[in-house]
Amino acid sequence: MTQQRNTYRVNYLLVSAFIVVVIASFVLATFLARDLTVTYVENEFASRKVEVLEYNIDPFNNFFHNRIPEISFYQGYLDSAGVSAYADSILRAYPFVERIVFYDVSLSNSEHIDYGFSANNLVVYPKGVYQFSAHGAHEDPSSATDQNSQLPLSLSDDFNNMAVKFAAFIERVDTAKALLEDDIFKVFYSVTPGKISYMNIPRRDDLKTYKELMYGHHIHNAVYEQDVLTFFINPNKLSLTNTVPELYQHIAIQPLVYESIDTDPDLFTTETPLPGALADYKIYLSSSRPFLQSEINRRFLPVMAGVMTIYLLLAVIAYLIYRNLYVNKRMFKLQYDFVNNLTHEFKTPVSVIKIAGNNIHSAKQLSDNERRHYGKILDEEADKLNNLMNTLLSFTQIENKSIKMKREEVDLHEFCNKVLAASEIKYRDLQIQCIVEVKKALYVDPVLLGSIFQNLIDNAYKYSKPDNKVLDIKVTQAKKQVIMHFSDQGIGIEKKELVHIFKKFYRVQNQYNQQGSVGLGLAFCKELVNFMGGDISVDSELGRGTTFSIVFPLD
Repeated sequence: MTQQRNTYRVNYLLVSAFIVVVIASFVLATFLARDLTVTYVENEFASRKVEVLEYNIDPFNNFFHNRIPEISFYQGYLDSAGVSAYADSILRAYPFVERIVFYDVSLSNSEHIDYGFSANNLVVYPKGVYQFSAHGAHEDPSSATDQNSQLPLSLSDDFNNMAVKFAAFIERVDTAKALLEDDIFKVFYSVTPGKISYMNIPRRDDLKTYKELMYGHHIHNAVYEQDVLTFFINPNKLSLTNTVPELYQHIAIQPLVYESIDTDPDLFTTETPLPGALADYKIYLSSSRPFLQSEINRRFLPVMAGVMTIYLLLAVIAYLIYRNLYVNKRMFKLQYDFVNNLTHEFKTPVSVIKIAGNNIHSAKQLSDNERRHYGKILDEEADKLNNLMNTLLSFTQIENKSIKMKREEVDLHEFCNKVLAASEIKYRDLQIQCIVEVKKALYVDPVLLGSIFQNLIDNAYKYSKPDNKVLDIKVTQAKKQVIMHFSDQGIGIEKKELVHIFKKFYRVQNQYNQQGSVGLGLAFCKELVNFMGGDISVDSELGRGTTFSIVFPLD
C-alpha cells in the first residue's frame, strides 16, 4: 500500500519553463535591440547628411534668394558708386563670392550704336563694365575697371547670354499679363557651376516700351537703363560646420568627381551634391567604424537600460511568485504540523480520560486510593484540554483585537511570588530563582501577564535537560521601563532559527519538540506582549541556554 504524501505541491516544471523563457527572451531582446540600434545609426548616417547640407548652404541660399534680387530695387539706375557699396557688402558677408562683374547696360533703338547685341530695332549694349574682388577678409574691394569699348572675350560671354535671353523674352512677352515666377528665373537668372548672372527685373510698362523699341519704326531714338551683375562663386570657401558630430567624424567640400583612394573597409562614407552654382562640388562625409561604434554604444545603453528594467521587473515578479510559493509551502507544512500536533494534544488527554472512565466503569468496587487516583487523572487531563482551548481562543481574540485588556496596578514582587509558588507545585524539579528590583507598580492586565510568565516558564522547563532544569527570572527598572529577563540553561536555539520562533505554528526541530507542541506558545507570548504595548526579544546560544527579554513602558 502506497503511503500518501501530505506536501504542498509545486509545479517545478512550470517554474523552470518560465525561467528559461524569461532568460531566452532577455537574450533575444538584447540581440534585437543591438541590431536595431546599429541599423538605426547606419540609416541616420546615410540620411542626416541633408541636415549638414541645409545648414551649410543656408548662407548661399540667403545670398541667392535675398541679396541678389536687391538689384531690382534700383530699376537699372545702379551707378558705379552704388554698385561699389553693394559689392563691398556682398564680398564681406559671403566669402564664397570671389568676384563680381557689373554691366551697366543700356537699351536703345539707335542705329548709330555699333557694338552690343541687337534684335530687330532693339540694341542691348554695355555702357561700362566694373569688376570687384576682395583681396582679404578685412580689406576694401579692389578697384574697378571701366570698359567703354568692345568687351573682352572673358566678359562678353556672360553679357551675350543674358542679352540673348532678354531679347528673346521681349520678343514673346505678353505685356498685358504679370510675369510668372518661371519666366523670372529662366530669363533674369543664369546659373551655371561657379557663376550666377542676374539682370534687374523691369516693370510691366518698361517691358511694353522695350517691345515697342524692338518693333516700332516711328518713334524717336530712346535709351533705357538695365543692370546685369555676374557673381563668381568658389564653393571651397563655404564655411563648413558639422551639425551632426555624433555621426560624422570628418566633413569636407570635394569636387563632384572626387573618389577617395582610401580602401579601409572600416571607413564609412557618404556624400551629397551641392545645388545651383555650387553643383560641381559635393559635401563629402566620413567616419571610422570605431567612431560609429561609440555612437552605437551610446544609443544602445539607454535602450539596454530599458530592457533590463523590464526584465528586472519580471525578475522581481518571479521572486515574489517564488517567495509566495515558498511561504505557502511553509505555511502548509506549519498548519499541517499544527493540525497533527493539535490532534495529538487532544487525543492524548481524551484517550487517558476514556481509559480512566472504562476502568471506573468496569471496576466492581473502587478503593478510596483508586477513586482519588482516577479523579486526579480526569482532573489533570481536563485541565490540559481546557488550557489548550483557552490558548487557541485567546490567541484568536488577540489577533482579531476582540479581547479587552483590563489594566490595573500590579505589584511585581507579589505577582512574581504567586507565579513562583504555582510553578513550584507544577514543576517540582524546576529550580526557579526570581529577583525583583523595581520601585513602581506596573500598570498592565495581570491575567495576560500571568499567561506570559506561565508560557515562558513552561518553555524553559520543556527545553531543559532532565538533570539541569534551571530558570532565573530578573525584573529590573531602567528610567521609564520595566525589563524582565527569563534565562534558562537549556539546549539553546540555533541562530538561524531565532528569526522564526515567534511565528505562528513554527516549531524548532529537535528531540524535545517531537510531541506535545502546537507551535503557538512563543507566538502567543509575543502577541500578548505587543498587545500590552511592550516588546519581546530573544538571545540564545546552542547548548548554553536561552534568554527572553521583555520590556514594558512605565505609564
